[in-house]
Amino acid sequence: MTPRRLLAALSLLLAAPSASAQHLTLWHAYRGAEQTALDQVLDAWRRAHPAATLDVLAVPFEAYASKLESAIPHGHGPDVFVDAHERLASYRALGLVAPVARASVTAVTARFDDTAVRALTAAGDLYAFPLSVKCVALFINPALWTDPAPPATLESIEALRPRLPAGTYPLVYESQGAYFHAPLLHAYGGAMLDDAGRYTFVGPAAERSLRRVIAMTRAGVIPDEASGALVSQLFSTGRAATAISGPWLAAELGSRVPFRVAPLPALADAGGRLMEPYATVEGAFVSSRSHDPSAAIALAEALTEVPAAVIRARVGRQVVATRDAWTADPELARDPVLSVFREAASHARPMPTHPHMRAVFEPARQAILKALRGDRSPRTALEEAEHRFTDVTRPLPRRRDATLALLAVGLAAMGLVLNSLRGLRDPVFRRDLRRSLPAYAWVTHAAVTLALLVVVPLVIGAVTSLYATREGHSYYVGLANYVDILTARGGPLLATGSFYRVLLVTVLWTVANITLHVSIGVALALLLSRPLLRMKALYRVLLIIPWAVPSYVTALAWKGMFHRQFGAVNALLTSLGGEPVSWFARFSTAFAANVTTNVWLGFPFMMVVTIGALAGIPKDLYEAAAVDGATAWQQFWKVTVPMLRPAMGPSVAMGAVWTFNQFNVVFLVSGGEPDGETDILVSEAYRWAFTRQAQYGYASAYAVLIFLILLLVTRRRSPEALP
Repeated sequence: MTPRRLLAALSLLLAAPSASAQHLTLWHAYRGAEQTALDQVLDAWRRAHPAATLDVLAVPFEAYASKLESAIPHGHGPDVFVDAHERLASYRALGLVAPVARASVTAVTARFDDTAVRALTAAGDLYAFPLSVKCVALFINPALWTDPAPPATLESIEALRPRLPAGTYPLVYESQGAYFHAPLLHAYGGAMLDDAGRYTFVGPAAERSLRRVIAMTRAGVIPDEASGALVSQLFSTGRAATAISGPWLAAELGSRVPFRVAPLPALADAGGRLMEPYATVEGAFVSSRSHDPSAAIALAEALTEVPAAVIRARVGRQVVATRDAWTADPELARDPVLSVFREAASHARPMPTHPHMRAVFEPARQAILKALRGDRSPRTALEEAEHRFTDVTRPLPRRRDATLALLAVGLAAMGLVLNSLRGLRDPVFRRDLRRSLPAYAWVTHAAVTLALLVVVPLVIGAVTSLYATREGHSYYVGLANYVDILTARGGPLLATGSFYRVLLVTVLWTVANITLHVSIGVALALLLSRPLLRMKALYRVLLIIPWAVPSYVTALAWKGMFHRQFGAVNALLTSLGGEPVSWFARFSTAFAANVTTNVWLGFPFMMVVTIGALAGIPKDLYEAAAVDGATAWQQFWKVTVPMLRPAMGPSVAMGAVWTFNQFNVVFLVSGGEPDGETDILVSEAYRWAFTRQAQYGYASAYAVLIFLILLLVTRRRSPEALP
């Protein structure tokens, strides 16, 4: 069946009469082929419902959940949204979703795979129509694995190592990620989280899984520090016999690289148990605040109809959960990729839907990293991860009475009003005010803009810091968030992740960067200001490029260059006779990598400022100094530096503020590694807001403290001296 005939069939199927005009909104986080397939399905729906209006919004995945949690309660969210099943418990707790059917209604649930129905069912209700099931599988390079049958065990893949060329690996996968480690953990009988939300990535099974990964890394079976990009690169260039990845890798490879796909193998060391990956079920949810619930349910169900499912499978390469789609189009059942991923999904373990599941991945990842790098034994690393999980998910501060706070705010507001009235009673003040009205008219728009863009967000952030928030629930706790931060949550004051330790790292980060920015910028400016230097314009353009390129692009490029096995920095060290360095395994090297990246980004600004300041220094001063017998060094310190101070002082202050809050470099280069030791205050605040159960009140308290620190440091006029 051709795509055109599929769309025509879908339009006829959906062409149900509409009693009244409908206006619906749908959100999704798809990209690429998946978005194309969804657009085709929705276009067919629009043709079948000409009286209806459908708005579609593609939201970035990183901000998807937070936007839903903030928009739906206020009635500004979608009627229908596509999301993964593991957030169902959180959405139910927040009251964001409504049931679409009773799970006991066979006429509805029988249309979908059992795994998908179970994942989207809670308290006897089906909360979304299943769209697709995603899990990882084993990609096989037929040039390196020549056996027609796929590997039966992980041990058979490991046995390839002696027969492969140098620089080629038997297996590649993101070994540092908790999601990709889960199949190995499940084979040993372990789990990440139980149904009650308790952290279970501890104990003998977890330790055995970590020791197995360590052994494979040391034996050269899998590479070090493998990211998703590296997995794709190694497999696509024929330097990996097998790879563990999801359907997204098949989309990247396309027809460029020959490959086969098979379910994950068994683990002989675990008694022959299969490696069970986590399964993620995507569903079409209906918002609890939908303006037309019946129409929204009809739209969500329409996305799962057979013609729509076939389009999503053929165009979007999704493993659709609609059973009849696989028989309606025989090509799907014969598809060597989709059919295997469907078989793999039947053996997968649905990811737990408990709200604590999102808090598992970061501690688990840190435990895996520490064990792989040899910083901790597997048992110690797992115990530390359990402690971190417990700290993040511990009960919020108790609710407090806001009466005193409201009384204090009221008294402060009354004091401001009385003070203003007292000023208005002064005839001199009233006369000056009347004279100044034309000037106020000129600056009113700027004052209003500044208030809306700066003052109001600051006030809202300060108010939010007085509330405890988690998963959308909030209540007033007074200064409890500040007390927790300033007392290091009851732990050692200089423990990893404590406010004081992060503050010390932030200060060291700022001083090191500003010192190098100014030193390199001034040195290059002096060099470019030499009268006899040729091709100055070309040099200036080349040296300004690091400043012109977006910081996140530069940060990602430097992160790749610092990779242990495939980075340009280690390649240069090796060519000079040195040893490769695990740059993100220790604080000193990870901090140096961050500083190097930020210096590359920051020195052009200081160079440009210095060039401008040097152009304003009268040449007569140097001539007079030369007549007095001053050397070049004396001229620099006695003439150049004093004349540069007025221009460099504000620039240094501004650069210090930028560097103090330089989130991009820290987050993208080291990612806070090792174990959050290179995080600065702004990146630590980000983690509390977006990776630790959305504790916005705690993160806002961090933001207020950052503001107060910068206000304290810059409360006076910027110094006119170089640091």
